Amino acid sequence: MTHLRQRMQEDLRLRNFSARTIRHYTHTVAEFAKHFHKSPDQLGPEHVRTFLLHLLNERKLTWGTIQGARSALKFFYTRTLKQTWFDQEIIKPKVRRKLPTVWSREEVCALLDATTNTKHRALLALYYSAGLRCQEALDLKVSDIDSKRMIINIREGKGKFPRQVMLSPKLLELLRLYWRWRKPKDWLFPGRWPDQPMVASGVRIACAEVRKQLGISKPLSPHVLRHSFASHLLDAGTDLRSIQLLLGHRDLETTSRYLHVSEARLHATASPLDDLPIQISRTAHGGKRTA
Repeated sequence: MTHLRQRMQEDLRLRNFSARTIRHYTHTVAEFAKHFHKSPDQLGPEHVRTFLLHLLNERKLTWGTIQGARSALKFFYTRTLKQTWFDQEIIKPKVRRKLPTVWSREEVCALLDATTNTKHRALLALYYSAGLRCQEALDLKVSDIDSKRMIINIREGKGKFPRQVMLSPKLLELLRLYWRWRKPKDWLFPGRWPDQPMVASGVRIACAEVRKQLGISKPLSPHVLRHSFASHLLDAGTDLRSIQLLLGHRDLETTSRYLHVSEARLHATASPLDDLPIQISRTAHGGKRTA
């Protein structure tokens, strides 16, 4: 390990970054150095700009991934190398937020009924019933399921913030059925090796298989089920603050985007067109036939 790499990892640990973020940041800086075949402390703002354009134009990466690469390089130059030029020289991309993809209750029901793999069914039901992030569910241990208090303990969510969410009685039934079949001892959803949790790629494969089986073109992922959880709670009358705490959002503004996809709120407001006394059946444009 080079001195710079070790120094950056120490700086990240001192700021209490997660192990996943540390791996991502150090890997990004290593890729950056490899791209120019030079040590990163010998590179400057023009190299950073060229590298980010390479990710955008040649590798066709998403803006979220590019923003993550920028954050890693910014940490390296501003924290580890103590340089001050980064924010002035490297433009921060404009964030373009998209509306979350939401599955209807009927679609979620069809999804769970079509999933025959007991482990996958329990896992997908967990994402929908508790609104967990992908890794939060995979990091669960058997001891995190508190059936006496009917809660799920998230020991380390995003930003290393712990929280508790509700344990659905129906989910508990599915988890007990799964436990009788698999009998996990430590990790609730072990991977190929019992002493390691299931990896995120396994979840993506399971989602792709069941989505193909259902013949639904709408995207499916743990985050889509998390979006559906939040949207359906909002439709049922749950207040935004409660949903924020369940999702583990720091900012209420992040949670408020579900207002844009809430069916109950959309349907509660009538369109002004409905108040106009127009005739529905009229002569078609350019023709003589009527509808």
